[in-house]
Amino acid sequence: MQEQQPAWRRLSGERLRRPIEEEIHIAMTRERNAGHQMAVFIGTDSQVKGQAIDFATVIVFYRKGNGAFMFVQPQRVIRKLSLRERMLEEVHRSITTAGNLSPLFLQHKVTPEIHVDINTQAVFKSNAALSDATGYLRGMGFNFQTKPYAFASSSCADKMVQ
Repeated sequence: MQEQQPAWRRLSGERLRRPIEEEIHIAMTRERNAGHQMAVFIGTDSQVKGQAIDFATVIVFYRKGNGAFMFVQPQRVIRKLSLRERMLEEVHRSITTAGNLSPLFLQHKVTPEIHVDINTQAVFKSNAALSDATGYLRGMGFNFQTKPYAFASSSCADKMVQ
């Protein structure tokens, strides 16, 4: 699989100057000190563009009653994947991100929820990956949501790959 080096960015497109772990620690400390209760949602979406697949993984920080902000990791991959493989790759990217950041989430006493851009209704093509994806998430011990409740992947990440 041929990949560009992924770089985390702010919603504005500005590249992060520090490692994502440091940015998250700073942001969560700032929000806690401001008295905000936080919820964290991680999701990935993708779109096929010719020979390439554009992925976007997002980490959404919801300040209960005070809006949200997010970090985005766009990535282009030159590879052919079936729809089922692409859906599972989206789940894998979200799980990897959550797993890599789990020490920070534990430190800040936040349990991330993974959002999966897979439809639960059998009439939709993405449903072919539902059983595998939910088994993978359960096996890894993550809380998760699928469509229509998976806004981090189906709305936030979706906007980043268009």
